[in-house]
Amino acid sequence: METSIKILPLGGLGEVGKNMMVIESPDDIVIVDCGVMFPKPEMLGVDLVIPDIAYLQQRKEKVKAFLITHGHEDHLGALPLILPKINVPVFAPPIAYDLAKVKLEEFGILAKSQINEIQPGEIFELGSFSIEFFRVCHSIPDACGIAIKTPIGLVVHTGDFKVDHTPIDGNRFNLMRIAEMGNQGVLLLMSDSTYAEVPGYTPSEQVVSQALKHVISDAPGRVIIATFASLISRVQQIIDAAIADGRTVSVAGRSMTNNVKMAFQKGYLKAPQGTMTEISLLGKIPESEQVIIVTGAQGEPTSVLNRIAYGRHKDISLLPNDTIVLSASTIPGNETVVARTIDQLVKKVSRVITPHQAQVHVRGHGSQEELKLILNLTQPEYFVPIHGEYRMLAAHADLAISMGVSKEKVFILEDGDLLEISKDKAKIIDTVPADHVFVDGLDWLEFDNIVLGERRKLSRNGFVLVAIPFNSQKGEFFGEPKITTAGVVDQDKLEDLQNNASNYLSSELKRNSGMFVEKMEAIRLIKKLVSSFIYEHTGRRPMVIPVPVEVDQNEAN
Repeated sequence: METSIKILPLGGLGEVGKNMMVIESPDDIVIVDCGVMFPKPEMLGVDLVIPDIAYLQQRKEKVKAFLITHGHEDHLGALPLILPKINVPVFAPPIAYDLAKVKLEEFGILAKSQINEIQPGEIFELGSFSIEFFRVCHSIPDACGIAIKTPIGLVVHTGDFKVDHTPIDGNRFNLMRIAEMGNQGVLLLMSDSTYAEVPGYTPSEQVVSQALKHVISDAPGRVIIATFASLISRVQQIIDAAIADGRTVSVAGRSMTNNVKMAFQKGYLKAPQGTMTEISLLGKIPESEQVIIVTGAQGEPTSVLNRIAYGRHKDISLLPNDTIVLSASTIPGNETVVARTIDQLVKKVSRVITPHQAQVHVRGHGSQEELKLILNLTQPEYFVPIHGEYRMLAAHADLAISMGVSKEKVFILEDGDLLEISKDKAKIIDTVPADHVFVDGLDWLEFDNIVLGERRKLSRNGFVLVAIPFNSQKGEFFGEPKITTAGVVDQDKLEDLQNNASNYLSSELKRNSGMFVEKMEAIRLIKKLVSSFIYEHTGRRPMVIPVPVEVDQNEAN
């Protein structure tokens, strides 16, 4: 039987976030990345979105490890949620290793996890696979691509990358190793597509340092900078700019605080004694000497920046002289919530600076010329664009074809597409379930879960609560119904609607008096009558919640 491998994206293709790629041989599976996606506004009440791992759970005995490319949430954030279900070793480069440990500790599962730190260039075996991490550049230190030697050839997964010749940490993209792989022969290249539509080159992180220095030195009062908690190199840039202007630095937000603490302990961050100040002590320091780093650059409702914008943060209240900086690009899909947060901030402070106004952020992903460079160095037989919405994947596919990859050997996959590759052919052989899984408190909810459907209905049309005395033994209603509504009509119409609906229901039920009614039938009857009345008088279809209040035999008499 001909040997083959299978490639299965469970997240990150056709979307931005929750990256997870499965590489499967006949005997073994390795998984590259294990990320989350932050919920969109229509995902009501949802905390996080993670990949559907049903395919992996059905093949749990084959899974050898998770291989983490770097420390961003969309690449490792789902580990604490998925490891309890598939508890296999995790291999990650240094800063991703430490960030993953922080997350696993927060969830109380670090002691039960098998997490291993891997240095770029290190080679190790996992079943039928030989694994090598190689250094790339991204917006976080220690970002890596992964080369996987399979039974039929070399698979190269770039992770998120750009080609930065002057990175903040001094560790350059190992292009020499990429070229060596190309000379040895690359069966399949899977390459970051996030900015495949953007011509030219992505600027170096060094330009951000200069922009931050200008913004901070020009600010008349406090500077509050929002960025991702995992952007450790950006935090160092902010610290350096604050020191240059004689300011102290504070951090706010649980994830930011935990990550910064870890980064100082491990030596990823450096600052002279006295630079860092607790939020609680800022009252003793002049506002013109303060820089505060916070979470919330994506407008997340519970983030520090959002709570500051709406006056809900217990320690930080906005002042007219404050300067707010959003040092992050907006993730596709978050534009509306970010715009609302910015609008709220602009009402309260003198300056709000975004990457559109100053280079306070540069992309962490390569533009077209960098993507072409990787294609040229690797010369892959097959190509799969990864990480991005469909138009981004399509743009990258076009680039690959322009660089000489045969059109028949370029595959634009979406989550759930199962690609089988053998030595002389490749094709999509199946589609497996790969919908969003919503993390809602302690629950995992499927994409079409009834709970989310009910929340959407509540958000659109409100609800009607109907309480009425009922005796199950006699199968009869007793007394008058009490109807309460929310989100259905304006306050000035509310009382009339509730009274009229109660009178209508009471009248209709009296017509059925003397008949025995099962409790479930009573619930259906109330729902039908009230729904009909509300629609007739408002044109709306709210959620109707009947509550038969049980009364005993004596009360019923």
